[in-house]
Amino acid sequence: MSTPERLIEATQELLWERGYVGTSPKAIQQAAGAGQGSMYHHFAGKPDLALAAVSRTSAEMRETAGRLLDGPGSAYERISAYLLREREVLRGCPVGRLTMDPEVVASDALRAPVDETIGWLRERLAGILQEGLDAGEFAPGIVPRELAATVVATVQGGYVLARASGSADAFDSAVRGLLSLLAPHARHARHATTDRPA
Repeated sequence: MSTPERLIEATQELLWERGYVGTSPKAIQQAAGAGQGSMYHHFAGKPDLALAAVSRTSAEMRETAGRLLDGPGSAYERISAYLLREREVLRGCPVGRLTMDPEVVASDALRAPVDETIGWLRERLAGILQEGLDAGEFAPGIVPRELAATVVATVQGGYVLARASGSADAFDSAVRGLLSLLAPHARHARHATTDRPA
């Protein structure tokens, strides 16, 4: 792995673990096995390196979520796959966690990839929910964009509750509750079939 790659990867891990304020250039250099001169040869400083790391983390999150949301199955099955995927719940969301860092929130550059990723996720979920609504899979009257925001809020809030309690149970319970609310009801499926013109 090249030195810039090692530095970015080390910064990704440290930002996830310690946040921006808690991640020092020295800690990054030690984790990457790179000297100070090498770090500053490739990056202008900590903000520049952090931006590369945040952008990479955001892109990886979009890729992971995209694989599940674009996979096979009904709208409900794809959203379920996203919600039930394997996660390091007690570490928190590597992207969402950055929103709690005052230095990140205060920086337009650092906040942009985080905001874009959360916005992308909401839009992608809204699109899938609309597909399910059009197919008669979900209860008539749901508002896909609002429900998509609820899915994102449940995941992010689930991480916070799990970290606060020191147990993934809080996250799992929130996800199960949301899935039970989203679950297509036989009644709706029956109406969708009988209401369809022949």
